Amino acid sequence: MQTQAIPHPPYRLPLLGDILGARPSRPVQTSIALSRRLGPIFVRKFLYREILLVAGAELAADLSDETRFAKHVGLGVDNLRRLAGDGLFTAYNSEPNWQLAHDILLPAFARGAMESYHPVMLDVARELIADWDAKADGPPVDVAADMTKLTLETIGRTGFGYSFQSFERERPHPFVAAMVAALRHAQLRSFRFPVISRLLGARRADRRNDVQLAYMSDLVDEVIRTRRESGAGGDDLLGRMLNEPHPETGEKLSDLNIRNQVITFLVAGHETTSGALSFALYYLSRNPGALEKARAEVDAAWGQESDPKPAYGEVAKLRYVRRVLDESLRLWPTAPAYARVAREDTMLGGRYPMSAGDWAFVLIPGVHRDPAVWGPDAESFDPDRFAPGRVRERPAHSYKPFGTGERACIGRQFAIHEATLVLALLLHRYELIPDPAYELRVTELLTVKPEGFTLRLRRRTAAAPRPAAGPPARPERDEEPACPYAGGVSGR
Repeated sequence: MQTQAIPHPPYRLPLLGDILGARPSRPVQTSIALSRRLGPIFVRKFLYREILLVAGAELAADLSDETRFAKHVGLGVDNLRRLAGDGLFTAYNSEPNWQLAHDILLPAFARGAMESYHPVMLDVARELIADWDAKADGPPVDVAADMTKLTLETIGRTGFGYSFQSFERERPHPFVAAMVAALRHAQLRSFRFPVISRLLGARRADRRNDVQLAYMSDLVDEVIRTRRESGAGGDDLLGRMLNEPHPETGEKLSDLNIRNQVITFLVAGHETTSGALSFALYYLSRNPGALEKARAEVDAAWGQESDPKPAYGEVAKLRYVRRVLDESLRLWPTAPAYARVAREDTMLGGRYPMSAGDWAFVLIPGVHRDPAVWGPDAESFDPDRFAPGRVRERPAHSYKPFGTGERACIGRQFAIHEATLVLALLLHRYELIPDPAYELRVTELLTVKPEGFTLRLRRRTAAAPRPAAGPPARPERDEEPACPYAGGVSGR
Protein backbone atom coordinates (compact mmCIF):
# COMPACT_ATOMS: atom_id res chain seq x y z
CA MET A 1 0.00 0.00 0.00
CA GLN A 2 1.22 3.51 -0.82
CA THR A 3 1.40 5.20 2.59
CA GLN A 4 3.23 8.44 1.82
CA ALA A 5 0.07 10.55 2.22
CA ILE A 6 -1.09 8.79 5.39
CA PRO A 7 -0.05 10.42 8.69
CA HIS A 8 2.60 8.85 10.88
CA PRO A 9 3.99 9.73 14.33
CA PRO A 10 6.33 12.72 14.49
CA TYR A 11 10.07 12.37 14.92
CA ARG A 12 10.44 9.31 12.71
CA LEU A 13 14.08 8.21 12.78
CA PRO A 14 16.06 7.03 9.77
CA LEU A 15 16.23 3.22 9.62
CA LEU A 16 14.68 2.80 13.08
CA GLY A 17 11.31 4.32 12.24
CA ASP A 18 8.75 5.27 14.91
CA ILE A 19 10.49 3.85 17.95
CA LEU A 20 10.31 7.06 20.01
CA GLY A 21 7.49 6.60 22.47
CA ALA A 22 6.84 3.02 21.40
CA ARG A 23 5.98 0.66 24.24
CA PRO A 24 5.95 -3.00 23.17
CA SER A 25 3.96 -3.95 26.28
CA ARG A 26 1.30 -1.28 25.57
CA PRO A 27 0.82 -1.22 21.78
CA VAL A 28 -2.96 -0.67 21.90
CA GLN A 29 -2.83 2.20 24.35
CA THR A 30 -0.01 3.99 22.57
CA SER A 31 -1.88 3.56 19.28
CA ILE A 32 -5.09 4.99 20.79
CA ALA A 33 -3.12 8.02 21.95
CA LEU A 34 -1.65 8.43 18.47
CA SER A 35 -5.08 8.18 16.83
CA ARG A 36 -6.24 11.19 18.83
CA ARG A 37 -3.42 13.21 17.27
CA LEU A 38 -3.17 11.69 13.82
CA GLY A 39 -6.77 10.90 12.95
CA PRO A 40 -8.75 7.84 11.84
CA ILE A 41 -5.95 6.28 9.75
CA PHE A 42 -2.20 6.35 10.30
CA VAL A 43 0.97 4.32 9.84
CA ARG A 44 3.55 3.15 12.34
CA LYS A 45 6.94 1.98 11.08
CA PHE A 46 9.51 -0.12 12.90
CA LEU A 47 12.67 -0.73 10.91
CA TYR A 48 11.41 -2.18 7.61
CA ARG A 49 7.90 -3.02 8.83
CA GLU A 50 4.98 -0.66 8.25
CA ILE A 51 1.68 -1.18 10.09
CA LEU A 52 -1.48 0.52 8.86
CA LEU A 53 -3.96 1.28 11.65
CA VAL A 54 -7.59 2.30 11.29
CA ALA A 55 -9.29 3.95 14.27
CA GLY A 56 -12.35 5.58 12.66
CA ALA A 57 -15.82 4.09 12.30
CA GLU A 58 -16.27 4.97 8.61
CA LEU A 59 -13.09 3.24 7.48
CA ALA A 60 -13.69 0.28 9.81
CA ALA A 61 -17.12 -0.17 8.25
CA ASP A 62 -15.53 -0.24 4.80
CA LEU A 63 -13.07 -2.89 5.97
CA SER A 64 -16.08 -4.99 7.05
CA ASP A 65 -17.10 -5.45 3.42
CA GLU A 66 -16.65 -9.22 3.01
CA THR A 67 -16.60 -8.98 -0.77
CA ARG A 68 -13.39 -6.91 -0.69
CA PHE A 69 -11.72 -7.79 2.60
CA ALA A 70 -11.11 -10.89 4.71
CA LYS A 71 -9.56 -11.76 8.06
CA HIS A 72 -5.78 -11.38 8.20
CA VAL A 73 -3.77 -13.46 10.65
CA GLY A 74 -0.98 -11.07 11.49
CA LEU A 75 1.66 -10.17 14.03
CA GLY A 76 0.57 -11.25 17.54
CA VAL A 77 -2.11 -13.63 16.31
CA ASP A 78 0.28 -15.26 13.88
CA ASN A 79 2.73 -15.75 16.73
CA LEU A 80 0.04 -17.67 18.62
CA ARG A 81 0.09 -20.36 15.94
CA ARG A 82 2.93 -21.96 17.87
CA LEU A 83 0.35 -22.50 20.59
CA ALA A 84 -2.95 -23.03 18.77
CA GLY A 85 -1.97 -23.98 15.22
CA ASP A 86 -4.96 -23.99 12.89
CA GLY A 87 -7.52 -23.46 15.65
CA LEU A 88 -10.55 -21.27 14.99
CA PHE A 89 -8.80 -18.08 16.07
CA THR A 90 -5.41 -18.60 14.44
CA ALA A 91 -6.23 -20.52 11.23
CA TYR A 92 -5.38 -18.94 7.90
CA ASN A 93 -8.32 -18.41 5.56
CA SER A 94 -6.86 -20.99 3.19
CA GLU A 95 -6.72 -23.76 5.82
CA PRO A 96 -9.63 -26.20 5.56
CA ASN A 97 -9.79 -27.01 9.26
CA TRP A 98 -11.35 -23.64 10.08
CA GLN A 99 -14.52 -24.40 8.11
CA LEU A 100 -14.51 -28.05 9.18
CA ALA A 101 -14.25 -27.25 12.89
CA HIS A 102 -16.68 -24.34 12.62
CA ASP A 103 -19.40 -26.47 11.03
CA ILE A 104 -18.93 -29.32 13.51
CA LEU A 105 -18.92 -27.02 16.54
CA LEU A 106 -21.72 -24.65 15.59
CA PRO A 107 -24.50 -26.83 17.09
CA ALA A 108 -22.63 -26.76 20.42
CA PHE A 109 -23.72 -23.13 20.73
CA ALA A 110 -27.35 -23.47 19.71
CA ARG A 111 -30.02 -22.59 22.26
CA GLY A 112 -30.45 -26.14 23.52
CA ALA A 113 -26.73 -26.48 24.17
CA MET A 114 -26.61 -23.07 25.82
CA GLU A 115 -29.39 -24.09 28.19
CA SER A 116 -27.38 -27.16 29.16
CA TYR A 117 -24.35 -24.98 30.01
CA HIS A 118 -26.36 -22.62 32.21
CA PRO A 119 -26.45 -24.82 35.36
CA VAL A 120 -22.67 -25.25 35.20
CA MET A 121 -22.20 -21.49 34.79
CA LEU A 122 -24.41 -20.99 37.83
CA ASP A 123 -22.50 -23.55 39.88
CA VAL A 124 -19.16 -21.87 39.12
CA ALA A 125 -20.62 -18.43 39.88
CA ARG A 126 -21.75 -19.72 43.26
CA GLU A 127 -18.23 -20.99 43.93
CA LEU A 128 -16.93 -17.48 43.29
CA ILE A 129 -19.61 -16.11 45.61
CA ALA A 130 -18.66 -18.57 48.36
CA ASP A 131 -15.05 -17.45 47.97
CA TRP A 132 -16.05 -13.78 48.11
CA ASP A 133 -18.34 -14.36 51.10
CA ALA A 134 -15.31 -15.55 53.02
CA LYS A 135 -13.49 -12.34 52.08
CA ALA A 136 -16.33 -9.90 52.79
CA ASP A 137 -15.41 -7.15 55.28
CA GLY A 138 -11.80 -8.17 54.84
CA PRO A 139 -8.91 -7.18 52.59
CA PRO A 140 -9.75 -6.20 49.01
CA VAL A 141 -10.03 -8.83 46.30
CA ASP A 142 -8.07 -8.82 43.07
CA VAL A 143 -10.94 -8.54 40.61
CA ALA A 144 -9.21 -9.58 37.38
CA ALA A 145 -7.57 -12.59 39.04
CA ASP A 146 -10.87 -13.82 40.45
CA MET A 147 -12.71 -13.26 37.16
CA THR A 148 -9.99 -15.30 35.46
CA LYS A 149 -10.59 -18.16 37.89
CA LEU A 150 -14.30 -17.97 37.23
CA THR A 151 -14.19 -17.92 33.44
CA LEU A 152 -11.44 -20.53 33.10
CA GLU A 153 -13.39 -22.87 35.36
CA THR A 154 -16.57 -22.25 33.39
CA ILE A 155 -15.14 -23.02 29.97
CA GLY A 156 -13.22 -26.00 31.35
CA ARG A 157 -16.31 -27.62 32.79
CA THR A 158 -18.88 -26.66 30.16
CA GLY A 159 -16.67 -27.35 27.17
CA PHE A 160 -14.51 -30.27 28.22
CA GLY A 161 -15.78 -31.72 31.50
CA TYR A 162 -12.53 -30.68 33.16
CA SER A 163 -12.16 -28.79 36.43
CA PHE A 164 -9.15 -26.60 37.11
CA GLN A 165 -10.22 -26.55 40.80
CA SER A 166 -9.81 -22.81 40.58
CA PHE A 167 -11.46 -21.94 43.89
CA GLU A 168 -9.74 -24.73 45.81
CA ARG A 169 -6.28 -23.32 45.08
CA GLU A 170 -4.42 -20.57 46.88
CA ARG A 171 -2.58 -19.74 43.66
CA PRO A 172 -3.86 -19.84 40.07
CA HIS A 173 -3.69 -23.11 38.16
CA PRO A 174 -0.32 -23.53 36.40
CA PHE A 175 -2.20 -23.41 33.09
CA VAL A 176 -2.93 -19.74 33.79
CA ALA A 177 0.73 -18.90 34.42
CA ALA A 178 1.77 -20.75 31.26
CA MET A 179 -0.96 -19.02 29.24
CA VAL A 180 0.01 -15.55 30.48
CA ALA A 181 3.65 -16.21 29.64
CA ALA A 182 2.74 -17.51 26.17
CA LEU A 183 0.50 -14.52 25.41
CA ARG A 184 3.15 -12.08 26.60
CA HIS A 185 5.78 -13.82 24.52
CA ALA A 186 3.59 -13.73 21.40
CA GLN A 187 2.94 -10.03 21.90
CA LEU A 188 6.58 -9.04 22.41
CA ARG A 189 7.71 -11.28 19.57
CA SER A 190 5.75 -9.04 17.20
CA PHE A 191 8.30 -6.28 17.84
CA ARG A 192 11.38 -8.41 17.38
CA PHE A 193 13.74 -8.37 14.45
CA PRO A 194 16.34 -11.07 13.73
CA VAL A 195 19.53 -9.14 14.50
CA ILE A 196 18.12 -7.37 17.54
CA SER A 197 16.65 -10.63 18.81
CA ARG A 198 20.03 -12.32 18.82
CA LEU A 199 21.57 -9.38 20.66
CA LEU A 200 18.87 -9.36 23.31
CA GLY A 201 18.94 -13.07 23.97
CA ALA A 202 15.53 -13.71 22.53
CA ARG A 203 16.43 -17.31 21.79
CA ARG A 204 16.45 -18.00 25.52
CA ALA A 205 12.99 -16.47 25.74
CA ASP A 206 11.88 -18.74 22.91
CA ARG A 207 13.16 -21.79 24.77
CA ARG A 208 11.31 -20.76 27.92
CA ASN A 209 8.21 -20.27 25.83
CA ASP A 210 8.61 -23.75 24.35
CA VAL A 211 8.46 -25.16 27.89
CA GLN A 212 5.21 -23.29 28.59
CA LEU A 213 3.66 -24.42 25.32
CA ALA A 214 4.65 -28.02 25.97
CA TYR A 215 2.99 -27.92 29.40
CA MET A 216 -0.26 -26.56 27.97
CA SER A 217 -0.26 -29.12 25.15
CA ASP A 218 0.41 -31.99 27.55
CA LEU A 219 -2.44 -30.93 29.82
CA VAL A 220 -4.87 -30.72 26.91
CA ASP A 221 -3.70 -34.06 25.54
CA GLU A 222 -4.43 -35.60 28.94
CA VAL A 223 -7.94 -34.12 28.96
CA ILE A 224 -8.59 -35.53 25.48
CA ARG A 225 -7.09 -38.92 26.34
CA THR A 226 -9.16 -39.24 29.51
CA ARG A 227 -12.38 -38.52 27.65
CA ARG A 228 -11.54 -40.90 24.83
CA GLU A 229 -10.60 -43.73 27.19
CA SER A 230 -13.77 -43.26 29.22
CA GLY A 231 -15.84 -44.00 26.13
CA ALA A 232 -18.18 -41.16 27.09
CA GLY A 233 -19.74 -39.15 24.31
CA GLY A 234 -21.30 -35.89 25.36
CA ASP A 235 -22.77 -32.91 23.58
CA ASP A 236 -20.14 -30.49 24.86
CA LEU A 237 -17.37 -29.11 22.68
CA LEU A 238 -14.98 -31.98 23.30
CA GLY A 239 -17.64 -34.62 22.74
CA ARG A 240 -18.55 -33.11 19.41
CA MET A 241 -14.95 -32.80 18.30
CA LEU A 242 -14.19 -36.41 19.16
CA ASN A 243 -17.31 -38.01 17.77
CA GLU A 244 -19.19 -35.84 15.28
CA PRO A 245 -18.43 -35.91 11.56
CA HIS A 246 -18.98 -32.94 9.30
CA PRO A 247 -22.71 -32.84 8.48
CA GLU A 248 -22.09 -32.84 4.73
CA THR A 249 -18.72 -34.45 4.03
CA GLY A 250 -18.53 -36.90 6.93
CA GLU A 251 -14.96 -35.77 7.66
CA LYS A 252 -13.83 -35.70 11.28
CA LEU A 253 -11.27 -33.55 13.07
CA SER A 254 -7.76 -34.90 13.50
CA ASP A 255 -6.32 -35.38 16.97
CA LEU A 256 -3.89 -32.51 16.39
CA ASN A 257 -6.65 -30.15 15.36
CA ILE A 258 -8.76 -31.19 18.36
CA ARG A 259 -5.84 -30.19 20.57
CA ASN A 260 -5.57 -26.86 18.75
CA GLN A 261 -9.28 -26.18 19.16
CA VAL A 262 -9.30 -27.09 22.87
CA ILE A 263 -6.38 -24.75 23.53
CA THR A 264 -8.12 -22.03 21.52
CA PHE A 265 -11.31 -22.34 23.54
CA LEU A 266 -9.52 -22.52 26.87
CA VAL A 267 -7.49 -19.39 26.16
CA ALA A 268 -9.82 -17.18 24.13
CA GLY A 269 -12.99 -18.56 25.73
CA HIS A 270 -12.08 -17.28 29.16
CA GLU A 271 -9.54 -14.48 28.79
CA THR A 272 -11.86 -12.05 27.00
CA THR A 273 -14.87 -12.70 29.26
CA SER A 274 -12.83 -12.22 32.43
CA GLY A 275 -11.65 -8.86 31.10
CA ALA A 276 -15.19 -7.80 30.22
CA LEU A 277 -16.44 -8.59 33.73
CA SER A 278 -13.47 -6.80 35.30
CA PHE A 279 -14.04 -3.62 33.28
CA ALA A 280 -17.78 -3.72 33.99
CA LEU A 281 -17.14 -3.92 37.74
CA TYR A 282 -14.60 -1.11 37.47
CA TYR A 283 -17.01 1.24 35.67
CA LEU A 284 -19.93 0.41 37.95
CA SER A 285 -17.80 1.06 41.03
CA ARG A 286 -17.02 4.53 39.62
CA ASN A 287 -20.52 5.39 38.36
CA PRO A 288 -23.07 5.23 41.20
CA GLY A 289 -25.98 6.18 38.94
CA ALA A 290 -25.39 3.24 36.62
CA LEU A 291 -24.75 0.97 39.58
CA GLU A 292 -28.07 1.97 41.13
CA LYS A 293 -29.96 1.25 37.90
CA ALA A 294 -28.32 -2.14 37.43
CA ARG A 295 -28.94 -3.13 41.02
CA ALA A 296 -32.56 -2.01 40.87
CA GLU A 297 -33.10 -4.27 37.87
CA VAL A 298 -31.53 -7.24 39.65
CA ASP A 299 -33.48 -6.60 42.84
CA ALA A 300 -36.71 -6.40 40.89
CA ALA A 301 -35.94 -9.84 39.49
CA TRP A 302 -34.72 -11.57 42.66
CA GLY A 303 -35.91 -9.44 45.56
CA GLN A 304 -34.96 -10.79 48.98
CA GLU A 305 -33.69 -14.14 47.75
CA SER A 306 -30.31 -14.52 49.41
CA ASP A 307 -29.15 -17.19 46.99
CA PRO A 308 -31.05 -16.79 43.71
CA LYS A 309 -30.87 -19.55 41.14
CA PRO A 310 -32.08 -17.84 37.97
CA ALA A 311 -33.30 -20.00 35.12
CA TYR A 312 -31.68 -19.71 31.72
CA GLY A 313 -34.45 -17.52 30.31
CA GLU A 314 -34.26 -15.01 33.16
CA VAL A 315 -30.79 -13.82 32.20
CA ALA A 316 -31.91 -12.28 28.89
CA LYS A 317 -34.42 -10.12 30.79
CA LEU A 318 -31.60 -8.29 32.61
CA ARG A 319 -31.45 -5.68 29.90
CA TYR A 320 -29.72 -2.90 31.79
CA VAL A 321 -27.06 -5.27 33.12
CA ARG A 322 -26.46 -6.28 29.49
CA ARG A 323 -26.13 -2.59 28.55
CA VAL A 324 -23.47 -2.20 31.25
CA LEU A 325 -21.49 -5.00 29.64
CA ASP A 326 -21.99 -3.56 26.15
CA GLU A 327 -20.78 -0.14 27.26
CA SER A 328 -17.78 -1.64 29.07
CA LEU A 329 -16.88 -3.52 25.89
CA ARG A 330 -17.29 -0.33 23.92
CA LEU A 331 -14.68 1.50 25.97
CA TRP A 332 -12.41 -1.51 26.41
CA PRO A 333 -13.12 -4.31 23.94
CA THR A 334 -11.12 -7.06 25.52
CA ALA A 335 -9.88 -8.37 22.16
CA PRO A 336 -8.92 -4.85 21.10
CA ALA A 337 -7.92 -5.23 17.45
CA TYR A 338 -8.38 -7.36 14.39
CA ALA A 339 -6.71 -7.29 11.01
CA ARG A 340 -8.27 -7.24 7.53
CA VAL A 341 -6.62 -8.03 4.23
CA ALA A 342 -7.66 -6.84 0.77
CA ARG A 343 -8.96 -9.66 -1.43
CA GLU A 344 -8.38 -7.52 -4.53
CA ASP A 345 -7.06 -4.11 -5.56
CA THR A 346 -9.44 -1.61 -3.99
CA MET A 347 -9.82 1.86 -2.47
CA LEU A 348 -10.27 2.02 1.28
CA GLY A 349 -12.90 4.62 2.06
CA GLY A 350 -12.72 5.73 -1.56
CA ARG A 351 -9.45 7.54 -0.77
CA TYR A 352 -6.66 5.12 0.09
CA PRO A 353 -5.50 2.61 -2.56
CA MET A 354 -4.88 -0.93 -1.33
CA SER A 355 -3.46 -3.71 -3.47
CA ALA A 356 -4.56 -7.32 -3.08
CA GLY A 357 -2.74 -8.69 -0.03
CA ASP A 358 -2.36 -5.32 1.73
CA TRP A 359 -3.73 -5.38 5.26
CA ALA A 360 -4.73 -3.04 8.07
CA PHE A 361 -5.32 -3.29 11.80
CA VAL A 362 -8.69 -2.10 13.05
CA LEU A 363 -8.06 -0.48 16.42
CA ILE A 364 -11.43 -1.20 18.04
CA PRO A 365 -11.17 1.18 21.04
CA GLY A 366 -10.56 3.98 18.53
CA VAL A 367 -13.61 2.99 16.47
CA HIS A 368 -15.67 2.82 19.67
CA ARG A 369 -14.58 6.31 20.65
CA ASP A 370 -15.15 7.97 17.28
CA PRO A 371 -17.03 11.19 18.15
CA ALA A 372 -18.70 11.21 14.72
CA VAL A 373 -20.66 8.15 15.88
CA TRP A 374 -20.57 8.23 19.67
CA GLY A 375 -20.72 11.99 20.26
CA PRO A 376 -18.46 14.46 22.05
CA ASP A 377 -18.72 12.45 25.29
CA ALA A 378 -17.45 9.26 23.67
CA GLU A 379 -14.87 8.76 26.43
CA SER A 380 -17.51 8.68 29.17
CA PHE A 381 -19.34 5.61 30.50
CA ASP A 382 -23.06 5.61 29.66
CA PRO A 383 -24.91 2.27 29.38
CA ASP A 384 -27.95 4.04 27.95
CA ARG A 385 -26.04 4.34 24.67
CA PHE A 386 -27.32 0.79 24.15
CA ALA A 387 -30.99 1.55 24.67
CA PRO A 388 -32.79 0.14 21.59
CA GLY A 389 -33.66 3.51 20.05
CA ARG A 390 -30.10 4.77 20.22
CA VAL A 391 -28.76 1.52 18.80
CA ARG A 392 -31.04 1.83 15.79
CA GLU A 393 -29.82 5.37 15.12
CA ARG A 394 -26.17 4.36 14.82
CA PRO A 395 -24.55 3.32 11.56
CA ALA A 396 -23.81 -0.35 11.01
CA HIS A 397 -20.37 -1.69 11.91
CA SER A 398 -19.68 1.02 14.49
CA TYR A 399 -19.63 -1.45 17.41
CA LYS A 400 -17.25 -4.37 16.91
CA PRO A 401 -16.18 -6.03 20.19
CA PHE A 402 -16.66 -9.47 18.65
CA GLY A 403 -14.97 -8.88 15.31
CA THR A 404 -16.57 -8.87 11.91
CA GLY A 405 -17.50 -11.08 8.99
CA GLU A 406 -17.47 -14.83 8.62
CA ARG A 407 -14.53 -15.12 11.02
CA ALA A 408 -16.32 -13.17 13.74
CA CYS A 409 -17.19 -14.48 17.17
CA ILE A 410 -18.41 -18.04 17.40
CA GLY A 411 -18.63 -17.44 21.15
CA ARG A 412 -20.62 -14.28 21.54
CA GLN A 413 -23.78 -15.64 23.13
CA PHE A 414 -21.89 -17.91 25.50
CA ALA A 415 -19.71 -15.07 26.71
CA ILE A 416 -22.54 -12.55 27.07
CA HIS A 417 -24.80 -15.01 28.88
CA GLU A 418 -22.07 -15.97 31.34
CA ALA A 419 -21.01 -12.37 31.98
CA THR A 420 -24.58 -11.10 32.45
CA LEU A 421 -25.40 -13.91 34.88
CA VAL A 422 -22.26 -13.40 36.97
CA LEU A 423 -22.44 -9.61 37.04
CA ALA A 424 -26.07 -9.67 38.15
CA LEU A 425 -25.39 -12.17 40.94
CA LEU A 426 -22.49 -10.09 42.27
CA LEU A 427 -24.52 -6.87 42.22
CA HIS A 428 -27.36 -8.57 44.06
CA ARG A 429 -25.14 -9.87 46.83
CA TYR A 430 -22.43 -7.26 47.49
CA GLU A 431 -21.70 -3.63 48.06
CA LEU A 432 -18.60 -3.04 45.94
CA ILE A 433 -16.22 -0.59 47.59
CA PRO A 434 -13.39 0.68 45.35
CA ASP A 435 -10.06 2.10 46.34
CA PRO A 436 -10.61 5.87 45.88
CA ALA A 437 -6.94 6.34 45.01
CA TYR A 438 -6.98 3.81 42.17
CA GLU A 439 -6.66 5.11 38.60
CA LEU A 440 -7.40 2.73 35.78
CA ARG A 441 -4.34 0.96 34.40
CA VAL A 442 -4.77 -1.46 31.53
CA THR A 443 -2.52 -4.44 30.96
CA GLU A 444 -2.18 -5.91 27.49
CA LEU A 445 -1.60 -9.56 26.65
CA LEU A 446 -3.12 -9.45 23.18
CA THR A 447 -6.29 -9.12 25.24
CA VAL A 448 -6.73 -6.27 27.73
CA LYS A 449 -7.94 -6.09 31.34
CA PRO A 450 -7.62 -3.77 34.34
CA GLU A 451 -4.35 -4.02 36.20
CA GLY A 452 -4.22 -3.75 39.98
CA PHE A 453 -7.98 -3.15 40.30
CA THR A 454 -9.33 -4.28 43.67
CA LEU A 455 -12.64 -4.07 45.50
CA ARG A 456 -13.55 -4.44 49.13
CA LEU A 457 -16.73 -6.43 49.63
CA ARG A 458 -19.64 -6.02 51.99
CA ARG A 459 -22.68 -8.28 52.04
CA ARG A 460 -25.83 -6.33 51.22
CA THR A 461 -28.82 -6.08 53.49
CA ALA A 462 -32.18 -7.38 52.27
CA ALA A 463 -33.28 -6.07 48.88
CA ALA A 464 -36.75 -5.01 47.86
CA PRO A 465 -39.44 -7.71 47.61
CA ARG A 466 -39.68 -9.50 44.30
CA PRO A 467 -42.70 -8.39 42.25
CA ALA A 468 -45.13 -10.77 40.59
CA ALA A 469 -43.74 -12.30 37.43
CA GLY A 470 -44.74 -10.59 34.20
CA PRO A 471 -44.82 -11.92 30.65
CA PRO A 472 -41.57 -13.14 29.11
CA ALA A 473 -39.40 -10.29 27.89
CA ARG A 474 -38.65 -9.96 24.21
CA PRO A 475 -34.91 -9.67 23.53
CA GLU A 476 -33.77 -6.17 22.72
CA ARG A 477 -32.20 -5.59 19.35
CA ASP A 478 -28.44 -5.91 19.49
CA GLU A 479 -26.08 -3.32 18.06
CA GLU A 480 -25.59 -5.76 15.18
CA PRO A 481 -27.73 -8.70 14.10
CA ALA A 482 -27.18 -11.73 16.34
CA CYS A 483 -23.90 -13.37 15.42
CA PRO A 484 -24.69 -16.36 13.20
CA TYR A 485 -21.70 -18.08 14.74
CA ALA A 486 -23.11 -17.76 18.25
CA GLY A 487 -21.12 -19.28 21.08
CA GLY A 488 -18.16 -18.73 23.38
CA VAL A 489 -14.91 -17.99 21.58
CA SER A 490 -13.75 -15.49 19.05
CA GLY A 491 -12.75 -16.55 15.57
CA ARG A 492 -11.24 -13.22 14.67
